[in-house]
Amino acid sequence: MGTEKTVVAKKEAKVERTLRIDTERLDNVMNLVGELVLERNRLFSIIKNMEERYSEDEDFVHLVGTGGRLNLLTTDLQMAVMRTRMQPVGKVFSKFPRMVRDLARTRGKEIELVMLGEDTELDKVIIEEIGDPLVHLIRNSVDHAIEPPEERERAGKHRSGVIKLSAYHEGDQIVIEIADDGRGIDHAKIRDKAVEKGVISSSEAASLSEKEALNLIFAPGFSTAEKVTDISGRGVGMDVVKTNITNLNGIVYIESEVGQGSRFTLKLPLTVAIIDALMVGTGNETFAIPLSSVIETLKINKEDIKTISDKEVISLRDGVLSLVRLSDEFNVQATADMDSMYVVVIGLSEKRIGVMVEGLLGQEEVVIKPLGDYLTNISGVSGATVTGDGKVVLILDINTLIQQQVDGRTMHGLANNGGVSQ
Repeated sequence: MGTEKTVVAKKEAKVERTLRIDTERLDNVMNLVGELVLERNRLFSIIKNMEERYSEDEDFVHLVGTGGRLNLLTTDLQMAVMRTRMQPVGKVFSKFPRMVRDLARTRGKEIELVMLGEDTELDKVIIEEIGDPLVHLIRNSVDHAIEPPEERERAGKHRSGVIKLSAYHEGDQIVIEIADDGRGIDHAKIRDKAVEKGVISSSEAASLSEKEALNLIFAPGFSTAEKVTDISGRGVGMDVVKTNITNLNGIVYIESEVGQGSRFTLKLPLTVAIIDALMVGTGNETFAIPLSSVIETLKINKEDIKTISDKEVISLRDGVLSLVRLSDEFNVQATADMDSMYVVVIGLSEKRIGVMVEGLLGQEEVVIKPLGDYLTNISGVSGATVTGDGKVVLILDINTLIQQQVDGRTMHGLANNGGVSQ
């Protein structure tokens, strides 16, 4: 009996180590951590300004040391709070086995769903938002990608199709893949349908690579389905999938081979609250570029810039890189007669462009703040932050920036909004 009491007591003690917390309280703590990060950045800015005058002062040396320790503590606190907000992606994955089984039965198909990486953790905000995009992608795989058993056998495949859903870490991002061994997507058919629907012109379609053509399925209202079904409609919603992922500062792209299958890849940040950014300057404005999108930086002379079809480009190794002047995109007054410029090479999937700026101001951890009503009409911006010196800085939306360059459009400038400096 004494042993039983001991076991029960241990179980009760273990239960008491778990505490239910309202997620709103966690959000409030994360907001406070964000404010702490801003104040830390402001302190570092003050220390940097004082360095030249007080570098030999003993009190200043102690201040620098205290600042360094504060930085470590702030980082540890930030990571601890982020961990409390993390939830396994399996919370979303768990509903898919039954969904696939029921949909396959409805369509007369045999489908095996394989899930990997259910323990991979994501910020709860992202977990809450990725459910619908994943549902739509998996429904499309069941309805359009996986063939009926008889058709698969005629193609030399196993009667049962396979949909593989996996999640894993890649650097400071989470990757979610939805792959199938179905009929694949014909990029030529995609081109024809895009021209037919007026999404692009015939000449533009001819110049697209296979990957670029496949990604046209994310264009608004685009569909190649021959008929409407009650499972996934007529392909409607793929543009919404991309929009939802983009709103989370993520990207989505597709790879496919006819007769072999397709793979949709979603890349998402670990958190949507705080990111590492490259700070760049153009004219009197400062912008933040998410570091996860930066491939490399270059310094070029103005003689290196060539013009092809009215677009500025430079030669980069064995290829040609299209350029965009940040000052032109946001209608910022640039510094005149500069002999050299910096190029920040950014990319999503296979797409690459070079963003021309006047200066590289360094890397900084920034807290993402939503845009107020005053700035909501500025395209190509995902949010704003405040630097250590109190300046409001816009955070570039890399997805939109690249897409608008591909489409040949220019963003709304800052001139009509009075700038963003304080």
